[in-house]
Amino acid sequence: MKIRFCEKNNGKGKVYRQLCDEFPNHDIKIKDCVKQCSVCSELPVATIDKVRVTARDGDGLYQKIVEIIQIK
Repeated sequence: MKIRFCEKNNGKGKVYRQLCDEFPNHDIKIKDCVKQCSVCSELPVATIDKVRVTARDGDGLYQKIVEIIQIK
């Protein structure tokens, strides 16, 4: 599973660190751009296997990503 965060996204820091700590076997990276610019400037965003995941805040994004990881 590839989880990607945009370098410019404000919601990435805490979420990225938590996911790396909790799921060290997953491919989690911060990239220069994840091509979600329309959303990236407004909401915390990540891509999971190239599918966009957004939330109102970093905690919400973290919860959504964890749910997706547990399903797959």
